[in-house]
Amino acid sequence: MKFISLFLLMMLSGTVCGQNYELSSPNRRLLVQIAVGDSICFSVLQDQHPLLGPSEIGIHIKGLEAPEWKTRRTQRKSVNNTVYPVVREKAAQFKEQYNELICHLQQDISLCFRAYDQGIAWRWISGKRDSLTIVNEMVKLAFQPSDSSWYPIEGGFYSHNERLYKKYAVRDIGPDSLASLPLLVCHSGTAMLITEADLYSYPGMWFRGDGQGRLTATFPPYPLKEVLSGDRNRRVTETGDFIAITGGRKSFPWRVITIASSDKELLDNNLTYLLSQAATGDFSWVKPGKVAWDWWNALNVYGVDFISGINTETYKYYVDFASRYGIEYIILDEGWSPTADITTCVKDIDMPALMQYARERNVGVILWVLWTSLDAQMDEALDLYESWGVSGIKVDFMQRDDQVAVEFYERTAREAARRKLLVDFHGSFKPTGMERLYPNVLTREGVYGLEQSKWDNSRSISPEHNVTLPFIRNAVGPMDYTPGAMLNAQRNSWAPIFSRPMSLGTRCHQLAMYVVYTSPLQMLADAPSNYYREPECMDFLSSVPSVWDASVPLLGKTGDYVAVARKAGNGDWYVGAMTDWDARNLEIGLSFLDEGNYTIETLQDGANADKVASDYLRKTGTAGKQSVISVHLAPGGGWVARLRKQ
Repeated sequence: MKFISLFLLMMLSGTVCGQNYELSSPNRRLLVQIAVGDSICFSVLQDQHPLLGPSEIGIHIKGLEAPEWKTRRTQRKSVNNTVYPVVREKAAQFKEQYNELICHLQQDISLCFRAYDQGIAWRWISGKRDSLTIVNEMVKLAFQPSDSSWYPIEGGFYSHNERLYKKYAVRDIGPDSLASLPLLVCHSGTAMLITEADLYSYPGMWFRGDGQGRLTATFPPYPLKEVLSGDRNRRVTETGDFIAITGGRKSFPWRVITIASSDKELLDNNLTYLLSQAATGDFSWVKPGKVAWDWWNALNVYGVDFISGINTETYKYYVDFASRYGIEYIILDEGWSPTADITTCVKDIDMPALMQYARERNVGVILWVLWTSLDAQMDEALDLYESWGVSGIKVDFMQRDDQVAVEFYERTAREAARRKLLVDFHGSFKPTGMERLYPNVLTREGVYGLEQSKWDNSRSISPEHNVTLPFIRNAVGPMDYTPGAMLNAQRNSWAPIFSRPMSLGTRCHQLAMYVVYTSPLQMLADAPSNYYREPECMDFLSSVPSVWDASVPLLGKTGDYVAVARKAGNGDWYVGAMTDWDARNLEIGLSFLDEGNYTIETLQDGANADKVASDYLRKTGTAGKQSVISVHLAPGGGWVARLRKQ
């Protein structure tokens, strides 16, 4: 009970004194203890066991010095709602249950805490009329030094946020170890996923360690001067001594700690979404789906009578592929326009003809754009795309989350929504719930994904990395990993080939991603020519949805293995399982099914998948809710099943 003793010692010594509060989760398993005095600290206990020691939080507003915080009054409420997402990333509905405490402090500043069964969150609220300059926000999370972490080390604030999650004891994380979010800390079997939600007109939160068990928040300073390098890298060259300038009446972002008693509970986490503003207006036009992607395979199609490349004939070939298999969209990635002028097509693309061709075949078209060009040409470009009948935009290379960059995201989402355009953010920071306020923002990158396999000699896009992502990055929101490789290899036969890339791990490892990973705009990364050679795989890929009515975590251990079941809108169930480089046997129960018999179709690692990664076996049978399936996964393997009611 060291944390409790330390908390009491701080109170008695006067370090934090005067006003103490408690807030419990609805199921009373989580308890937040808050002390308000010359500083503000909170601790978190689970089942009376300390998880997080006294952790100091604060906000420094220019011109408002508060040597001692004091609560003027408090408000409490309990909420028990059902939320119905506009876009069903994981479920058609889920519960929103929490207890809330608001401490109204002096100088028109309030501190709001919420306790959910799945975790806790807090945010600052300003009631001031005049604009505010935020010098800094303090978050010092006190973990046990021996707690372990999955920590994505960054080289600086200028980043695509595409990192590996590496394991460290918290005590080994020092001031030089900068991390983007989300990050995961584990204490005696309990997982604590740290992130933020409802981020608007404010910089993103990052963390550093102190080498003693504390993780301290840090923020990109406000950019005063930017310089464009090349066509896409807008770097900050001069900053202010503050992090944000905001309106006086403002709710600041939520700081979120999801708390899970087992790793698999993270797979069904919805806190980032729940803590974000809900959409207003009509978004019924938003259509999730799958998309055929051109860039990963460098437009290398074959078996055709034209020269492939960035031209009308190649993109008609993509449209034909999408139409044949019911794929909702194709993307025209980099090259369809001069990167500095996104209102002009290159000479080999007849955009009106291509758009008409796609429209006649019920296939939508998404256009890639550089953020620097979109920022300069937003109204002109989006008006043009609307007139063409474009379905959406893929915006790339932001690489920042200072206040100015964050404001660009919202302006893009808002202006795209006005023209009924979908948005996919690449070169982006992690999801913070924008997809709830702007359901047209279907997905985003901010993940070390499959594209890296085109050049990464370190073999980092490995099965181990792939079975880490569901518990950390994908747990906070949609993830555009871009799965779907049909050229698959084990470690000893893999090589990075830019124009003919392959994936590490088995074919079924790739297929399982379409169930395990959630992204309402889900890519098919490989070339149509490769998919045409794989009719059984395309039978699965053409049927698997990109949105779900229900999700059921089955098995999971971060970095080792994962299994999850998801229910499609038509009542079919899909199950996906993946493993790291260790061959593994899993027992997967089907108790989530309704009563009655189901036809089960499976795609599983073949007998020789440990040597030839593309080897797989398709089986059919009958199953029910009492069934338990014995699944063998090859090294880097996977397994998928589709269950249909008989």
